[in-house]
Order: sequence, then structure tokens, then C-alpha cells
Amino acid sequence: MRPVDLPRMQRAVEVLELSEAVFKTSPWQPRELVDTGLRQWLRCCGAAMRDGKRIGMPSHAVDEAWHGLILCTGRYARFCDDAYGRFLHHFPEGDGFGGGTADSMADQLGRTVVAWSLVARPGERCVLWDLDTVVGVDRPWGIPLDRVDLIETALRETGSATSRTR
Repeated sequence: MRPVDLPRMQRAVEVLELSEAVFKTSPWQPRELVDTGLRQWLRCCGAAMRDGKRIGMPSHAVDEAWHGLILCTGRYARFCDDAYGRFLHHFPEGDGFGGGTADSMADQLGRTVVAWSLVARPGERCVLWDLDTVVGVDRPWGIPLDRVDLIETALRETGSATSRTR
């Protein structure tokens, strides 16, 4: 299986058309913020697939939008082929069908921060960490910003973030 080409993946995410159906079960506003979060999530997935890692979803609002995209099966399959060269499967927590992992959700969410460091554009802020709180999700998910800072600092100190391939 060939590795995910990050520049190709970035372009595919940028041109992905998100129809109204994608947001059917993700009613939170502003929609543009959820759209940005979904695109950032898809970019993180590309980095994780490249490294063969499972990452955690930090936003309920984005998770619902991703489910909406998955249900647009033709669009989603074409996007996955264009972006990743293969299908991006969804492994809901507790499913147990090929997606089981012994890693805690905290560890998976930590890897999401690492994945973001591989795909973030210079100066780009990730909206995923506190998106649910910003858009008013009743029981928000997320990653505490102090934990994000700790992980990003450790990456900078080890030089991991600077050795990324774009």
C-alpha cells in the first residue's frame, strides 16, 4: 500500500464539495466553523494513515458532519481515493470490527494533535480542540488546550514537527 501523499491529500480536502446532506445531523452554527473543523479532521486523518496510526475525534459536531459525508457514499469514496489513495474507514469506539484498539481515547486524541502538527499550514490555528464549546454542543468533546500546548511543545523540542513532509 502506497503512503498517503500529503500535498495531494491537502488539495483533495481543499476542493471537496460538502453538500447540504453532509450537515443534516450537524446543525451547529456557524456552519463555516464546522466545515473548517471537518476539513482539518480529514487532513489529520491523512497524516495518521500515512503513519499507520489511529487518531481520536475531538469534536462531536465534526463527527456528525463526517458521518454525513460518509453517508454520501459516492462522494466519500471518490474523495478517499483522491485524497488518500484508499478508503478511510470509520471505527466507532466499541464496534470491535477490525477497528479495536487497546489505546485509550486520551492517547488517540494525543495522536490527533501530533497528526495536526504534520498538516498545519504555518500560522494556521486548529479549531478542532474546542469547537464543540464554541458552537454550543450540549456535552462537548475536545482536548484541553493546556494538553495541546504540552504536546506541541514536546514536538518542537524533539524536532518532530519540523521534520514533516509536505
